[in-house]
Amino acid sequence: MDTLVYNTQKKKLIIPEYGRHIHDMIDQAVALKDKEKRNEMAKAIIGVMGNLNPHLRDVPDFQHKLWAQLFIMSDFQLDVESPYDKPSKEVYEKRKPNNLDYPQNYPKYRFYGNNIKRMIDFTVNWDNSELKGKLILTIANHMKKCFLNWNKDSVEDQVILDHLLDLSDGKLKVLDEDLPLTDSAEFLRSRPKNNGYKSNNKSRKKPKRRY
Repeated sequence: MDTLVYNTQKKKLIIPEYGRHIHDMIDQAVALKDKEKRNEMAKAIIGVMGNLNPHLRDVPDFQHKLWAQLFIMSDFQLDVESPYDKPSKEVYEKRKPNNLDYPQNYPKYRFYGNNIKRMIDFTVNWDNSELKGKLILTIANHMKKCFLNWNKDSVEDQVILDHLLDLSDGKLKVLDEDLPLTDSAEFLRSRPKNNGYKSNNKSRKKPKRRY
């Protein structure tokens, strides 16, 4: 049991898509003292990397990309002859994109989603006008559609109107002349059944029994 080594105990992969074996091969190439052997091994590693995308491995631009990724995965320590200019570590680190912030919002009615809440907050700041009334109606109908996707049955308009009032802190209300909202049957009718796949059970004929 002492000989077992888990991946979590090893160093972090620089480009995880290539897997642990490719990174280990590159580490072996870096450790070689004979430059000629390093060049041969580097070309062999490029061939293996290209086999992961055989439809692109002979494209010149893709070859350039493979060589650049080879140097990146070696942490720019690999000293081999490349048909392309060796990328600079300083330039690579400067061009590295920042991590995207993932929204950690937990709305009160999660089945509506964060975009509905953003639309409501945006509409609250609008001046009262006919266009604002139409936008409120659109939001309410979209809320009803989202509710039906979650509940998959039916919902009274008053439930949607109460939720809209609650999410807008009492500032948004559908005009009486715009009521009722779109009928639940319309939303349910437009929803695909069986995840878009049609069952062919009825069209299948039972095989004739042979005696």
